Amino acid sequence: MNNNFKKNIVLFVLLCFSTCKEKPKTVENTQKNDILVSFPSFNADSAYNQIAKQVAFGPRVPSTKAHIKCGDFLIEQLKKYGCKLTVQTFDISTFDNKRHTCRNIMGSINPDAQKRILLASHWDSRPFADQESDKKTQKTPIDGANDGASGVGILLEMARTIQLATNKPNVGIDFLLFDIEDYGQPDFSELPEKQNTWCLGSQYWASNKGNYKAEYGVLLDMVGGKNAKFHQEGTSMYYASGIVQKVWSIASNAGFGSVFIQSQVDQITDDHLYVNGIAKIPMVDIIEYDNSDGIFFSNTWHTKADNLENIDKTTLKAVGQTLLQLVYLE
Repeated sequence: MNNNFKKNIVLFVLLCFSTCKEKPKTVENTQKNDILVSFPSFNADSAYNQIAKQVAFGPRVPSTKAHIKCGDFLIEQLKKYGCKLTVQTFDISTFDNKRHTCRNIMGSINPDAQKRILLASHWDSRPFADQESDKKTQKTPIDGANDGASGVGILLEMARTIQLATNKPNVGIDFLLFDIEDYGQPDFSELPEKQNTWCLGSQYWASNKGNYKAEYGVLLDMVGGKNAKFHQEGTSMYYASGIVQKVWSIASNAGFGSVFIQSQVDQITDDHLYVNGIAKIPMVDIIEYDNSDGIFFSNTWHTKADNLENIDKTTLKAVGQTLLQLVYLE
């Protein structure tokens, strides 16, 4: 995602490896319309393994072998977990005038349900470690364990958990993995500055989604870091404040109020911007961001330190359990 905060964001949009095999335990309960709802327990160890498998392919930079192999792996995983697959293949040019063949991958649970919830993350990784101080290192790719793989790992683990659970959600769930989100033009580029170079996969999907509809969506971005805090992001609050409050309330009731912070921060250009503005599906962004610490995003953001060593299972649990409870309460 881009760290360029859009104050005129509305006008801008208009213009333009072994996972755990045991059955998930059911330990969470709450009331919904006077009916007791039971939730499966989210397995953070298994989610961590889902992230490790992605990272093991190497940096998932578009048009590389690692990217192709990881995409194939994600498709097979979603199939294994009982999802109906929709793969959107497209060719697109990046800021550096390179042409890439990319894939947006969607796995659907309960595909015939009219009411649908869209859960998304991006699965590519950044070609540039542009936040490194060493200029030579800046031009090398990152593992993207947190920035990309963590969100995908949580979604894969949710699909696995729901497949094994005795009780199922009443709604349709679509796990959408966006490609080529993180190929945005870096500051060190000597090419003329271009607009809309980030989030290319979500831009394409939002413009070519056909008749797909969802009640709302939740985007995951950098959701596995140590001591991560998730504030209420500005674009999400503009388009879907009610969904933000629903998610943050569920997190608080589940015991994760110290992770999901009840305060608003800046608007951020991320995949949800285009889902909101073009696809007209209200979508919120769960993203590590804190404008009080001088770092803003995770301190591993776009650096070589965005690796498996800096993934925290406590954070994965907070996000994964919150999302499970969200879909089971619908």
